[in-house]
Amino acid sequence: MVFASVFALIVGVGMIGQWFFFLATNQVPELRTEPLRIRFHLAAEFATAIALLVGGIALLTDQTWARWFYPLGMGMLLYTVIVSPGYFAQKGQWAFVGMFAVVLLLALVSIVLIV
Repeated sequence: MVFASVFALIVGVGMIGQWFFFLATNQVPELRTEPLRIRFHLAAEFATAIALLVGGIALLTDQTWARWFYPLGMGMLLYTVIVSPGYFAQKGQWAFVGMFAVVLLLALVSIVLIV
């Protein structure tokens, strides 16, 4: 369970950090071109990150509700790592596509360890 909780915490913090970096360095042109769509996307990304952080902490502290909440956060993450690579593939940013593939694999391992 330690792997699963630490994985969730690292990914949750990483998602928040990545978005704050992209936003702070003006690397989100969709704020100008597609402001509504990107705001909804950001809300979903931050909700996923928060669910991962809460689930990771709950698992690490052996909360009874972690057994159902952790998979919820992982489900949100699975959706993200399946949908998001297309954006980066379209831009030819293959390192990000590879990163999503690794996160997908580790998320599946994490889920198997919990189940």
